[in-house]
Amino acid sequence: MTPRRRTWIGAAAAAVLTVGMLSGCAADSRTGTECVSAPNGTPVPTEPANTGARPTSQDLRTNPEIASGYRTGMTAVRTTTYAVSTANPLATEAACRVLRAGGTATDALVTAQAVLGLVEPQASGIGGGAFLLHYDAAARTVEAYDGRETAPAAATENYLRWVSDTDRTEPAPDTRASGRSIGVPGVLRMLELAHREHGMTTWRELFEPAIDLADSGFEISPRLAAQIAESASQLATDGGARAYFLHPDGAPKQPGTVLTNPAYAKTLSAVATDGAQAFYSGPLAQDIVEAVRSTEGGRTPGLLTTSDLANYEAVERTAVCTGYRKFELCGMPAPSSGGSTVAAIMGILANFDLAALGPQDPDANGGRPDARAVHLIAEAERLAYADRNKYVADTDFVPLPGDSVLSLVHPQYLKQRSTLIDPQRSMGTAQPGEFGPAPRGEGPQPPEHGTSHISVVDKYGNAAAMTTTVESAFGSFHFVNGFLLNNQLTDFAADPLDPEGVPVANRLQPNKRPRSSMSPTLVFDRDDSGDRGEIALVVGSPGGSVIIQFVVKTLVGMLDWGLDPQQAVSAVSFGAGNTPVTGVGGEHPAIDAAHNGDDDPLVQRLREMGHEVSVAPQSSGLSVLQREGMDGWVGGADPRREGAVLGDVR
Repeated sequence: MTPRRRTWIGAAAAAVLTVGMLSGCAADSRTGTECVSAPNGTPVPTEPANTGARPTSQDLRTNPEIASGYRTGMTAVRTTTYAVSTANPLATEAACRVLRAGGTATDALVTAQAVLGLVEPQASGIGGGAFLLHYDAAARTVEAYDGRETAPAAATENYLRWVSDTDRTEPAPDTRASGRSIGVPGVLRMLELAHREHGMTTWRELFEPAIDLADSGFEISPRLAAQIAESASQLATDGGARAYFLHPDGAPKQPGTVLTNPAYAKTLSAVATDGAQAFYSGPLAQDIVEAVRSTEGGRTPGLLTTSDLANYEAVERTAVCTGYRKFELCGMPAPSSGGSTVAAIMGILANFDLAALGPQDPDANGGRPDARAVHLIAEAERLAYADRNKYVADTDFVPLPGDSVLSLVHPQYLKQRSTLIDPQRSMGTAQPGEFGPAPRGEGPQPPEHGTSHISVVDKYGNAAAMTTTVESAFGSFHFVNGFLLNNQLTDFAADPLDPEGVPVANRLQPNKRPRSSMSPTLVFDRDDSGDRGEIALVVGSPGGSVIIQFVVKTLVGMLDWGLDPQQAVSAVSFGAGNTPVTGVGGEHPAIDAAHNGDDDPLVQRLREMGHEVSVAPQSSGLSVLQREGMDGWVGGADPRREGAVLGDVR
């Protein structure tokens, strides 16, 4: 058993951090165990970049969070035995210290999530949910942990559409900001379950960095400040959120403002002492229910109860593991659509020679994609999203075709789907595959929004990829005991029936989990017989329904084009859901987004092939860790956010 050591982060450590500039974890002269900063790429912009792109209605519907520019010239970080990448340098540093002190990947996740809930509250927190893929090196097994929120037991299929069957008015002030959008938070139950099975550091110790930071204070980062400014009018509708994020006159708090959060410290102290049960019962649970049922400012209350919280359970599920060339990809099963949709896209692409279509002149920023590759990948995504949109939901309520994910990811089925791709012309919108009787309705697809991601490997060989979210930026804006509550139920289809009156798979039902696109992914080498070998990659991203596209472009960049993790993450983001619109990230320096991309060669060629191209900025938050030989790791963090990679740097 590795000796347990206390991990710490306080005001002094926070003061030495330059946001977005961390790249290593090394000895510090004060304690010998400090993670320290080093330059990596240009600094995080204080203002979002203006690309000149005109966002379409599709962009506005799918953009997960505010775009915050692009850090050019980032380079991969090489570590020896452990590494962690999160979307915020304070969270990365706290998790790095847990790893340096002998903690496991799961231990680091707990600490990272607690800190992210403080310093990146717009994206994730203990009032939300998460999906976790964990690789146990000793047992050589992959475990999938489901901490997705659930609908209240009293919710009806029209819960999001109107106040009641006798009052058919939309929840006020809108569905998202009402109490109706709030599901039972799941992340703490999930982390406790994973920690029970894979933790080494005591549960209580893991919350100390976030508690210390909440008490001593942290500086508002440029990205958080920009999101506060954009969401100020909505934050003002909740008394707690208004007092925390805004000045008394309603003005948003600015970058560099020091925030303290004693209420969050108190909440985490209770959870640290008494376990997740302190959150799901007792005074904390009662406060959550009262916040959800509040009518403050004329809000429509939700129907969440203390019983809903007490009865919540995290679930261990079977990971979706499929082959891709000489690799094995493992992702999350339903109710996440991420694992099956990423697998389907990659399975379709396996029928094409993507290695011959790599980017031109790949530099530190990943180079310029080949239009033929972007076309093939976007078309494969349209086909896979068509199946996802129609068939994937919480399988505890709605079975997949054939009662198995294999129906959607079988190599023969995907080979047939690949023949629908015209190498010269976009299909625009794909039709879902047919799987016989048991019809499923297909209505408008609900948008998905704000999220965060953590990738981590420890010195014992374990690895974890966790994507975590409160849904939209700042969730439902309900702020209670120092944290925000999610608006995750808006990931359900608001209308339970399609235009023909057929029930939609992802309709709301009591105690059901809404479909997600979160795609934490583990990649393994395969030996000559096709058996699983060593772990090769840990990857994931925030980004709402576009997460799937971000993960796919990164996997192709590394597995087919040989890019290193930082190049693959930094590379141009592109892809498509099942609409005629193909996104090409205009924030990237290789893309000329002026005049709506009319002068950009890649955009021109895609439009000639029938794509409706948007060059609106992409807001990914990818993090990747790649095994290098048998004695090291290489990591990359997304230049579009504030993230950083830390470890025992070589």
